[in-house]
Amino acid sequence: MSRSYSRLKKFDCSFISDKYQIIAGVDEVGRGCLAGPVVASCVILPKDFDNQLIDDSKVLTKKKREELSSLIIDKAVAYAFGEVSAPLIDELNILEATKLAMKIAIEKIGLNIDLVLVDAINKLDVKNDVVGIIKGDAKSLSIASASILAKVYRDSLMADLAKNYPQYHFDRNKGYGTKDHLAAINQFGPIKGVHRFSFQGVSFIPLF
Repeated sequence: MSRSYSRLKKFDCSFISDKYQIIAGVDEVGRGCLAGPVVASCVILPKDFDNQLIDDSKVLTKKKREELSSLIIDKAVAYAFGEVSAPLIDELNILEATKLAMKIAIEKIGLNIDLVLVDAINKLDVKNDVVGIIKGDAKSLSIASASILAKVYRDSLMADLAKNYPQYHFDRNKGYGTKDHLAAINQFGPIKGVHRFSFQGVSFIPLF
């Protein structure tokens, strides 16, 4: 293994063996939001792919995430997204909804995966071997790449919602419980099908 590889690439390479050749990374975004879906991404990177700029999406600027997302999509062997809506999150609870979003993303890949590296979660209802990595988006190239794809994808969904409901400022808060978002919920009420009514901070009386 080349010494020029990034620390994230080296981490992923440590899992390669006779048993594990095709490795995918999975991460989610939106677990702590009051509105919008939880989104997961699954990505398989080429074995020779590396990029020193890829990191946990939370530490990257919006512009850098978008640039890297385009690069990852262009270079990936395969990638897919899984979404679980706010009403289904209320029905299942956020942990189970997150696992479902990950399962959907993994199964949509359409390729046999030998091993799935997942940020934090180590038990998924999939046929693949799964390893949960604590703070995986800061340790694994494939998980970090999945976190970038999921973040850019979900941000785009929230920007579209903002066009229909501008008073909630979803383009700025992305559905998180910011001061302006909580003020909008208090003033206008939550939106049925968009807000998560099981979450603290959201009224249980839908106005839309």
